[in-house]
Amino acid sequence: MTTRPTHITKGDVLDDLGFTRAEASALKVKADLLDAILREIEKRGYTQRQLVALLDEYQPSVSILLQGKISKVSIEKLLYYSDRLNIRVSLSTETAKRPLTVRKPPAAHSAGRLASAAL
Repeated sequence: MTTRPTHITKGDVLDDLGFTRAEASALKVKADLLDAILREIEKRGYTQRQLVALLDEYQPSVSILLQGKISKVSIEKLLYYSDRLNIRVSLSTETAKRPLTVRKPPAAHSAGRLASAAL
């Protein structure tokens, strides 16, 4: 007996999880940077103490980095760490296959209009 998947991803998992394209892109960039940093640290065999000195960072921040807590580290901080570890970073872009749709701004809240009218 084979089981069928209950959901098939059409494109990107992050899209399916409800992230906007901007949020998904930021998470991908952070994940790629973090992965490269952690691979380099493992390759060189750095200890936390060595990383504190090399990255010019406090020990709790180095611990967060080594634990891979991506939500607690900014892209800018990851770029800084990459630079300190002599990792060259490049970013590529491409035009989306589907054009963005322009959304109309939301109408003023009707309760707010009623309150203004009562004054």
